[in-house]
Amino acid sequence: MNSVLYIAARQEGPNSGLWSPVGRLEHINDLYRFSYTKGAESLRGFQAFPGMSDIHAVYESDSLFPLFANRLPSPSRPEYEAFLAWGGFDPSVAPDPLTLLGITQGLRQTDTLELFPEPVKNEHGCYQSKFFMHGIRWMHPAALARVARLKAGEELRLLLEVDNPFDLNAVQLQTTDTQERLPLGYVPRYLAGDVRHLCESCGPNSTIVRVEKVNAHAPMQQRVLCSMTSCWPAHFEPCSDETFQPIGDGRSSWVSPNIFGGHDE
Repeated sequence: MNSVLYIAARQEGPNSGLWSPVGRLEHINDLYRFSYTKGAESLRGFQAFPGMSDIHAVYESDSLFPLFANRLPSPSRPEYEAFLAWGGFDPSVAPDPLTLLGITQGLRQTDTLELFPEPVKNEHGCYQSKFFMHGIRWMHPAALARVARLKAGEELRLLLEVDNPFDLNAVQLQTTDTQERLPLGYVPRYLAGDVRHLCESCGPNSTIVRVEKVNAHAPMQQRVLCSMTSCWPAHFEPCSDETFQPIGDGRSSWVSPNIFGGHDE
């Protein structure tokens, strides 16, 4: 099975709300491959990951790199099954590691990285993506109360913000059951550019976001799992802007079956 994840990093300093893709992780024919993207060159203060100091190299391994393996929930932890359920997995079936990382985003409290899957076409040829709603903690208290009442299958409205000082591509998620359209949170920043393009290309009624699951006892960043479907416009390629493009040309590869000798990040 072939899988692709992107790694997003948050900029440090005054503009710490700025996120950018900095790497691409693939699982192809049982081989894991990691390369930096051009977002790593443009994100101020970004430093290469330990064990992957050459941002122009392509790193390959038979096993998942520790930087990412350490972000998988441990089956020995008591909350493991709950963690899988929050992401919509069947706890009795072990998911593919990259699939699991793509839903859970590989979040840790100690750093500023998120992992997200490359959106794909579903069986109907439409754009399909799952993500956790962002920004809930910063919304009005009324939004927090409404989030607690969300139901699986409930549709959410997309609002393309035009005056957001922190993100020119910001896409807000709102309720559809009130005249005021209560803001609840945001589409993740790393997907916002593509979502705006889809909304503008496919029309307002062809891009649908629904609540997939509400995790009442999960951390806020994993509280609301959303699913989104849209048309797939001609010549559209997800994650195709400059920051997603690989830095390396593929000719400088470091191949190792045990790349870091278990070194933690």
